[in-house]
Amino acid sequence: MTIKVLICSAKLSLLMFLLSILVTSSQSKLGNLKETELTVYFQNRPSGPKATSIAIAGIPGQDWTYGKFGTAFATDATMTEGFDRRTAEIGRGQGMFLTSAKDGTSLTLLLSIVFTDKEYKGSTLQIQGADHQFENPREVAVVGGTGQFRSARGYATFESFRVSKSHVVSRCNVTIEHY
Repeated sequence: MTIKVLICSAKLSLLMFLLSILVTSSQSKLGNLKETELTVYFQNRPSGPKATSIAIAGIPGQDWTYGKFGTAFATDATMTEGFDRRTAEIGRGQGMFLTSAKDGTSLTLLLSIVFTDKEYKGSTLQIQGADHQFENPREVAVVGGTGQFRSARGYATFESFRVSKSHVVSRCNVTIEHY
């Protein structure tokens, strides 16, 4: 009985040793885990000839608006480094969202933050989650990233400000861990 326990203990020790080598090896390929916090601003135009979001599907016979259950939208909004739309453009917010709550208060958001200029050019962040569109602020998950944000995970908060009837600025604060 004692010999079996010793053999099992030796096998377990060997397994733990091999697992630690595997973890160390994969970490060295990715580098050190970093934390980044950043703030970007999306210049949204919900309607008009310069609209950055458009309805692409909905329930037949129903208005395709932000508050109507089952309406899907595609979006491609300018991302700037400041609140004012004249500040430097540093990327795009591209993706889609679906009004997924029957009462129209919540969207399912799938958004790629695509950096096209400055420090993070060529990198992306992937955002996903329930976006309670009439709350300020609201929080969604950062579920991935590429480039300088490889394997990102964390969260983003959005807060929206109506500048005019056809212009809404969304401030996005991102906190992530990445390699």
